Amino acid sequence: MPDEKIRTLDRPAAARPATPAPVPAEPAPPAWLGPLLIVGIVLAALNLRPAITSLGALFEETRTGLGMSGTVAGLITSVPALCFAVFGVTAPRLSRRFGPVAVVCAGMAAVAAGLLLRPFADGAAGFLAASALSLAGIALTNVLLPVIVKRYFPDRVGTMTGLYSMALAAGTSLAAAATVPLTAALGGSWRAGLLLWAALALAAALLWLPLARAARRADRAARTAEGPATGAPARADAGPRVVRSRTAWALACYFGLQATGAYITMGWLPQIFRDAGVSASTAGVLLAVTMVMGVPLAFVIPNLAGRMRNQGAIAVTLGVFGLTGYLGLYLAPAAGAWAWALLLGVSNCAFPLVITLIGLRAKSPAGVVRLSAFAQSTGYLISLPGPLVVGTLYQHSGGWDLPLALMAGLLVPQIALGVLAGRDRTIEDECGMRD
Repeated sequence: MPDEKIRTLDRPAAARPATPAPVPAEPAPPAWLGPLLIVGIVLAALNLRPAITSLGALFEETRTGLGMSGTVAGLITSVPALCFAVFGVTAPRLSRRFGPVAVVCAGMAAVAAGLLLRPFADGAAGFLAASALSLAGIALTNVLLPVIVKRYFPDRVGTMTGLYSMALAAGTSLAAAATVPLTAALGGSWRAGLLLWAALALAAALLWLPLARAARRADRAARTAEGPATGAPARADAGPRVVRSRTAWALACYFGLQATGAYITMGWLPQIFRDAGVSASTAGVLLAVTMVMGVPLAFVIPNLAGRMRNQGAIAVTLGVFGLTGYLGLYLAPAAGAWAWALLLGVSNCAFPLVITLIGLRAKSPAGVVRLSAFAQSTGYLISLPGPLVVGTLYQHSGGWDLPLALMAGLLVPQIALGVLAGRDRTIEDECGMRD
């Protein structure tokens, strides 16, 4: 026995059984990162629409001040959806290279820079360029906020999506309602009225700076802890080929149709009420009511959706509210104006639902970043012709019967697509992971 023991100890190292090396624990992110990230997400979401709705409130003054032609003015109203589609496609590549938190930080900086520059533009071209800079930052943030929620709050996707959807709705309503009175308080200059929203974007950019640094350090420490034995790090955007997924296409088309309905509502609902005999001031308040409905429901709907395995019932319910609202506008637009505004406000909450579905229909942050970019970019492209088609039908038919029929008709495929997108499956299951 002793000789055997000696022979065992004298074996060359290569012949001895290998002892597994201890796996280093992944470094924990700093304790303050989570709470500050929640604040950052809310502040970023507040900045996702004021660049658009503040301009809408002062559009006539801006158009006159810059001497815009009708064609250029029409182009500017189409720029947001176009920028969201074009720049949103770049989000996965930038996320892979720099990380989603750093890209959102840069996005907030772009929003702030654009809002700071455009009030000082001397002509339509400069104003359009500055607006496009802000919209590019918004497009990147639109795509990557669901990714950040999935990565840092994987067990609270519904709650966090509801929180930032509610903040987005609040920012939209605040800019629409407060821009005109704040402009009057600042002396009546449209330039001052647009400039004041840069302060909110600048605050968000400054808050995201330490978040970006902390996320970068945490990612670097995690790669160091894994060591070379784990092989090359996975690409941040490596994921399923979403174009092969029927769920991804259902989400993209659902996103496009709900965006079409939202843009038509924001652009044409006051005119529908005014043509029915409602005063201009009351028509504006009715639009504000429609938009404000999104604030509480943007929190409730994602939380509810996050607890359900199949979210199709929510899509059906929202669609039925919209159909009822359009039917009411057709039959008695003035008599039931407040009810129709409320019903359409509920229907427009398909946006927080589809954002929640983006987080639920992919298993990993890599899948979410691709699904978010695909669904939003494709969806915004789908939404581009909607308001223009409605305006053309209104002009040529001389009334709202045909446009309202179109708006209601679009809700039918939207409901069907919502049912398909709400099924309990993921894009990874449908199309597999990319090598």
